[in-house]
Amino acid sequence: MPLKLAIVGRPNVGKSTLFNRLAGKKLAIVDDQPGVTRDRRYADGRLGDLDLQLIDTAGFEDVADESLEARMRAQTELAIEEADLSLFIYDAREGVTPLDEVFAALLRRRGKPVIIAANKAEGKAGQSGIGEAYKLGLGEPIPISGEHGEGMAELYAAMLEAVPEDQYSDDEDDEDKPIRLAIVGRPNAGKSTLINRLIGEQRLLTGPEAGITRDSISVDWIWGDKKVRLVDTAGLRKKAKVQEKLEKLSTQDTIRAITFAEVVVLVMDATHPFEIQDLQIADLTEREGRALVFVLAKWDLVEDQAATLAAFREHAERMLPQVRGAPVVALSGETGSGVNKLMPAVLKIHKDWSTKVKTRDLNDWLQMAMQRHPPPAVSGRRVKPKYMAQTKARPPTFVLFSSRADQMPDHYRRYLINSLRESFDLPGVPLRITIKSGANPYADGEAKGHSGRGKREFERREREEERIRASRNTVKKSKRLADEAAAKAAIEAGLPDPREAKPVKKKAPAAKASPSVESAAAAEPGKAAVKSVKKLGPKVQKKVSTAPSYKVGAKSAGGKAAGPKRPVSGARTVRGNTGPGKSKGR
Repeated sequence: MPLKLAIVGRPNVGKSTLFNRLAGKKLAIVDDQPGVTRDRRYADGRLGDLDLQLIDTAGFEDVADESLEARMRAQTELAIEEADLSLFIYDAREGVTPLDEVFAALLRRRGKPVIIAANKAEGKAGQSGIGEAYKLGLGEPIPISGEHGEGMAELYAAMLEAVPEDQYSDDEDDEDKPIRLAIVGRPNAGKSTLINRLIGEQRLLTGPEAGITRDSISVDWIWGDKKVRLVDTAGLRKKAKVQEKLEKLSTQDTIRAITFAEVVVLVMDATHPFEIQDLQIADLTEREGRALVFVLAKWDLVEDQAATLAAFREHAERMLPQVRGAPVVALSGETGSGVNKLMPAVLKIHKDWSTKVKTRDLNDWLQMAMQRHPPPAVSGRRVKPKYMAQTKARPPTFVLFSSRADQMPDHYRRYLINSLRESFDLPGVPLRITIKSGANPYADGEAKGHSGRGKREFERREREEERIRASRNTVKKSKRLADEAAAKAAIEAGLPDPREAKPVKKKAPAAKASPSVESAAAAEPGKAAVKSVKKLGPKVQKKVSTAPSYKVGAKSAGGKAAGPKRPVSGARTVRGNTGPGKSKGR
């Protein structure tokens, strides 16, 4: 029997486009003008392996008079009542409008399953409007594109979760759908023996040898008035010990059984519980989001049962805090002792695993949790949780909107999960909390949940350097234009070009040479100059070449001067003081 799917929403959001894609042919007229579709249109469609009976509806208008729009709204409401599942479409590029909020309130009052989809979400233009759908209270939005066919796999998974396909088979309905129960554990832990004891017959091979079970065997069973599908799996050993190809295939089959199960019963040998492989299986079950029940098999071999059970519970909470409070059942598959406690524990954890919490209760709890333990301050700025809602069950998944979501510490996230599990009585259930922040389209960093301060500072420095470069170029250009104007005026006046005039270098005073050096200089000027430099030494040569003009004096010239000290241009002298040399009269 196909699933009746009504595609609803306000005008011009892409309902007919998606209708044509699911139907596989262009049946409905599609145009940019709103209000093209007026009547209900039926067609057979298919998504994956799911048969659909599609209903295309007119755009919803909030009117209640005798107009055409009011009659179109009545047709849409009839389609919602007739359908098994409603697919609410809104435009991700425009975001949630007031008309969308009115329509969402109408769908919530109907009490039927609803899937919300953000159409036209291809590219970056539709990213900002996806998160706005959480305030409608219809669950997590699915980004799709009816025009390009994007997001069809996520839409198929949402349909199976909202209304399972088993509901439309001829022999089963939703109430008779069996609970999928997987029995896992290490080899020779007593899994097959436990199933044989539960169903009351020797359905599976058992024995002292390890590894008898190779395939995942499914057994249908009725406990009371509830249908249960038991899945016996092969024992899981350490990955390093798995060498044979057949055992690898058995391991893959067991992991697949855990993935598709609803409740996982971890069977452990009570004489050697919680070995490393048992911890890895429990962690895999929690990561897959399945409900977990611990079973201590071979309980008849334990001597001090009370102390052993208490120690096991304490060890389980310490080693696996993510499934704190999971039920523990001690039994013996060989003698049947304690087996009657298993199914009540399975049904209790399955009910908790399928729990849906009201949004109002969640936000009231959030305020109390924040008052009890305020959020921490990161880098001097406090993280502020604002709103919380549950997006789905099995396992319970929540979304928390908060400022600076990427800076939320892991310890505070664990505190929220533990407090949520304790407040709503969900022991042992794997919980999921996704922390998001509102997207700001005008800040590149803020839109992704992190600060854009570094990027803005870099851009500010770039602008400042560009301004400085422009200012320097302006000064150089002004100086060049002034020089050109002065040169032009000088040429017109008949004067030489000032730009061609070379600056005159002032000669530094030379040291007075000895008479022998003077006579040698008169004979051979070149050699005398070289000898005088060599006689004075490199120290004097360095002083003469590198000393500033205001320090040129007797010492910088290489010693005492013969004549009186004369002030040099630029030298710092005090009027009235005499130089270190002797006067000419003496």
